[in-house]
Amino acid sequence: AVLCQSLSSAGVWVRKLTSGWTFVLNGHRVGRYADVAKRIIERAVFGAAQNRSYRRLADFTDTVGNRVSGSQNLERAIRYMYDAMKQDGLEVHLEPVKIPHWVRGKESAEMVVPRAKTLAILGLGSSVATPPEGIEAEVLVVQSFEELKRRASEAAGRIVVFNQPFISYGETVSYRAFGASEAARVGAVATLIRSVTPFSINSPHTGWQTYRDGVKRIPTACITVEDAELLWRLARNKQKIVVRLVMGAQTLPDADSFNTVAEIRGWQRPEQVVLLSGHLDSWDVGQGAMDDGGGALISWEALSLIKDLGLRPRRTLRAVLWTAEEQGGVGAQQYFKLHKENISNFDLVMESDLGTFTPMALQFTGSDAARKVMEEVVNLLAPINTTKLEAGAEGTDISQWMQAGVPGASLHVADSRYFWFHHSEGDTMTVQDPHDMNLCSALWAVVAYVVADLQDMLPR
Repeated sequence: AVLCQSLSSAGVWVRKLTSGWTFVLNGHRVGRYADVAKRIIERAVFGAAQNRSYRRLADFTDTVGNRVSGSQNLERAIRYMYDAMKQDGLEVHLEPVKIPHWVRGKESAEMVVPRAKTLAILGLGSSVATPPEGIEAEVLVVQSFEELKRRASEAAGRIVVFNQPFISYGETVSYRAFGASEAARVGAVATLIRSVTPFSINSPHTGWQTYRDGVKRIPTACITVEDAELLWRLARNKQKIVVRLVMGAQTLPDADSFNTVAEIRGWQRPEQVVLLSGHLDSWDVGQGAMDDGGGALISWEALSLIKDLGLRPRRTLRAVLWTAEEQGGVGAQQYFKLHKENISNFDLVMESDLGTFTPMALQFTGSDAARKVMEEVVNLLAPINTTKLEAGAEGTDISQWMQAGVPGASLHVADSRYFWFHHSEGDTMTVQDPHDMNLCSALWAVVAYVVADLQDMLPR
């Protein structure tokens, strides 16, 4: 009786059968999907769809290239994916949004004292330009915001270089995001920030940055790990350092764009939705294959696999390819505003935006009762050895839904190399592995289909 009471409080029903006790999670007979899951996995990993997501991604990125917010390339990418998913037999439509339009322009940096050396840079998104002739100034090198505060009297009129160590992306990215404003507060004229990466082959990494209200806007760019450490060593040896920085960046009026939406409509509850997603935009370097072409393509591939097998779940499966994620989830924010009135009909929101390397686990955010169901769902992934369910789904584009109480899921992949290539010229198809993408596609399709076809929605 104690066991039954405990399980019931967790949202689990217990039934006595002639063969013994069996557990039915919230009325969901998850185990009956084992054969369907095997069919999906077989097709994705070994069958007719083997390597398809990889080939699609290669065709897409080789044809379109990188796709920064507001660019013509992004609009070409949206049209490309709209046509391709239509041709694949899916229901596809576009939902209009307004997105930022920042243009890099020509940029360069050179150390002129104590010797001449070109510095590889990438301006940061939303940065202002230098004057046309550039900025030439002495450099102050610091390793933390705390050191900058201690040496504030030395910063006026200088270019501040941040040589912060990489601890984790979540902790270290604050220097990229807010370094310019923190330096401007103490009178700096520009900032050069060590790229947020644990590994470098003289490769600068870009990203979005944010100016604080009421603080002068100064030009800001990332430099390589190697150059940041060089400048730090020179400064430590009391060398005078002078750098000339030229940036032609500009922010144009917001541009028209679209979130790209493909669906397999549910046969019984079409108004209820399992949403799976990745973002279609990228930065203006590399190919955006890893961030986040792979996530977008496995979301399309999941629907393709389900359609190929003639499956149609009770609820609607909706793949959303977000626009302008790199600028802070702009497309997703507008999607949330448009659809939040139907929030009770969103069963699960899924996002893949940390690469499509070898899948290790599914990350999940939801109630204890929903977690019980999802533990059973991931057990269906035993053929690809991905039965682990971890706490804490993540994703800029689904965060608002999860904060509002909708269950969320994301991929945990073997991502140790992710930030080697992130937001750099190194984010190309060479990073991608076709077998890994097969596994990610299979996981994504099994989870989305089973949750969409269960008798009941996941409990909130």
